[in-house]
Amino acid sequence: MLSTLIQAADPPSQLLPARELMAFTLGSHILLVPFGVALPAITLLMHFRGLRRNDPVALTLARRWSAVMAVQFAVGVVTGTVLSFELGLLWPGMMGRWGDVFGLGFGVEAWAFFLEAVLIAIYLYGWRRLKPWTHFWLGAPLPLAALMGAFGIIAANSWMNTPQGFKLDSAGNPVDVDVRQAIFTPMFGPQYWHFVVAMFMTAGFVVAGVYAVGWLRGRRDRYHRLGFTLPFTVATILTPVQFMVGDATARAVFHKQPIKFAATELVWETDTHVPEYLFGRLNENGTISGGIKIPQLDSILAGFKPSTQVTGLTSVPASDRPTAVQATIAHWAFDIMVTVGSLLILLALWYAWAWLRHRDLPRSRWFFRCAALAGGACLLTVECGWITTEVGRQPWIVYNHMRVSEAVTDTRAGSLWAMFGVVVVVYVAVFGAFLFTVLKMRTRWRIADESPGGADTTPPEADSPYGPRGERETSGAGDTRGGTSGGAS
Repeated sequence: MLSTLIQAADPPSQLLPARELMAFTLGSHILLVPFGVALPAITLLMHFRGLRRNDPVALTLARRWSAVMAVQFAVGVVTGTVLSFELGLLWPGMMGRWGDVFGLGFGVEAWAFFLEAVLIAIYLYGWRRLKPWTHFWLGAPLPLAALMGAFGIIAANSWMNTPQGFKLDSAGNPVDVDVRQAIFTPMFGPQYWHFVVAMFMTAGFVVAGVYAVGWLRGRRDRYHRLGFTLPFTVATILTPVQFMVGDATARAVFHKQPIKFAATELVWETDTHVPEYLFGRLNENGTISGGIKIPQLDSILAGFKPSTQVTGLTSVPASDRPTAVQATIAHWAFDIMVTVGSLLILLALWYAWAWLRHRDLPRSRWFFRCAALAGGACLLTVECGWITTEVGRQPWIVYNHMRVSEAVTDTRAGSLWAMFGVVVVVYVAVFGAFLFTVLKMRTRWRIADESPGGADTTPPEADSPYGPRGERETSGAGDTRGGTSGGAS
């Protein structure tokens, strides 16, 4: 596993299981984050379209997405709670010493999490019980609560990358904490916007991919067309934006975390006219095996000219920098992220070109095959982004202030391995229940859409999201006949 490769020399025996457990839980939880952050906004966009255009298909999609959003949030509660406990249990050295400095970010995230839970409950309850526009505006704060949660988490993580907002006393403990500086660190802005745009892109491509699969299976009705078009358009617009934001973030790392930049770009010695390597492996002696070498490109990307000096890994002692294996892991994760992002730009251009020329979706089945895979590719880049951020910072848990080995718990390794096993079992059960629930909802929706009896057999889905068909004159949502044609794919 990843943590096996990045453990330090002669580490405490409990360091490996602590890393394995944290890597597994965080790697699992982060797959849900795009939907917690971005799905509320995408759902409300569809909801707004349904109300504004008196479109029952859009309203049906919004209601169904809100149900998935609620189930996902429930799973996120479980995985997020486990992570919060692990921070204190596995890394007491960091939390005990530095918690007063950067802990406010976690407090903001917890408050936003609670607020989002309340707002989701109100939004779900409001279908059929509130006037349409009242219901919509009560749900409007949901995306803001989700963004606030992301704000808290990124504030904490960016502080770990570029810690500031404190002084150290004679014993090396932080004092005179400046909360504003501790939150708005040099890496906060680049990390936050890079993260948020990535979450919206990923959610957009994943949701659109569900309907792309349905399209490939022959479901060419308006339900699948609209379910694909709106989230895919959101993702398409954000794809080139993310490319620029990601480039700015990498340049911020170059200036603020030069050793991490050296690790992700496999720069061994400080120099100018530094080449760029696509993939490849860093050896212990500083040579690079494999990969594609592009002369001078790394210096050009870092400072817009070949004469830009790039700091190398050897500028600091070996104990203060990532190992060759760690640098290779960070480099591959970064290159995979950039490669997938570049391919998604081509997919977005394909979509935009077809829409501008024909005001229609691309006709090629290959486009929909690629669209169906785009969501999974985005989830891969989310994992790669986390690996780049965390592995590139090694051996520090708080950059240049505390090593990972200094922060780890003194609990016996055997107990941590047992805890790891329990967590794996729980997560398999939780994610299995999530998948089972979503598939059951899909089946129910498809039966409702295909049922000749419609409202007589499955009233909650065959009727309008704002009431039975007999009440449509007072619901404000318009006629819903035929509005749910075609099941969710």
